[in-house]
Amino acid sequence: MTPVSADVQSPAAAPAVVLTIAGSEATGGAGAQADLKTFQELGVFGIANLTCIVSFDPNDSWNHRFVPVDQQVIADQLEATTAAYGPASGVPADEASVPERPVLDTVKIGMLGSPATIGTVAAALKNGRFRNVVLDPVLICKGQEPGHALDTDQALKSQILPLATFVTPNQFEAESLSGLAITDVESLKAAAVRIHELSGAAVLAKGGVRLEGPDAVDVYYDGETLEVLSAPKVGEVAVSGAGCSLAAAVTAELAKGSTPLEAARAAKDFVTAGIRNRVASGAPFDALWQGGPR
Repeated sequence: MTPVSADVQSPAAAPAVVLTIAGSEATGGAGAQADLKTFQELGVFGIANLTCIVSFDPNDSWNHRFVPVDQQVIADQLEATTAAYGPASGVPADEASVPERPVLDTVKIGMLGSPATIGTVAAALKNGRFRNVVLDPVLICKGQEPGHALDTDQALKSQILPLATFVTPNQFEAESLSGLAITDVESLKAAAVRIHELSGAAVLAKGGVRLEGPDAVDVYYDGETLEVLSAPKVGEVAVSGAGCSLAAAVTAELAKGSTPLEAARAAKDFVTAGIRNRVASGAPFDALWQGGPR
């Protein structure tokens, strides 16, 4: 029997693979940049397929400058990603030297930005056999023309929301999706229940710093369990990337096998630490630091 060399090690277990379909945000605080940093911190292999390029305009009240990615380019990205990480086919890998091949079954949806992009992404989701579809329902792009924004909102609600398995709306988005006014924790609970009834998805409705009181409060509801997640507020102003990072953290935890409620709790802790260790800049907002928990 030939002895095994001490220098030869068994391959490490392959990390879970997750995809974000989102926009690029030039300052690095939000969008696909925030998602990828969150994925890395939480130990999953992150992939980004870009839908648009967003840069804040410091000469126009820091409104968004929004440039959509061509629809064929979006479709090409999705095709390449799902082909590379879809179910394995062909000759099996040599188990003695190659780690088990991961399969992409978890995706996070961020800013899509136009009805055309929503249609492209919806088609990919229907064909992609994703087990977990985490929707961060970005319903508004600051500075966007109102009529275009409304068309985008309606397309998102009709085409993407029904495909979601987990939804993470902020207060404005939760009001838009539920049709309810949100002024306190009780109305946030009602909105979470309503959004679940509309979508069938688990919901983490974010009150954050926008609701009065000493705590940043979010509400989780999945049709059976309703739980209020709270942590002391860190300042009274929203931090760039908090919503993106929360949804990305949920995505990472689901891909690793957590239940939706476990993922919500872990994501809340992750974002709270990131806000506490925020990064300041010359912009009129701070950015969440994904390395904060460390």
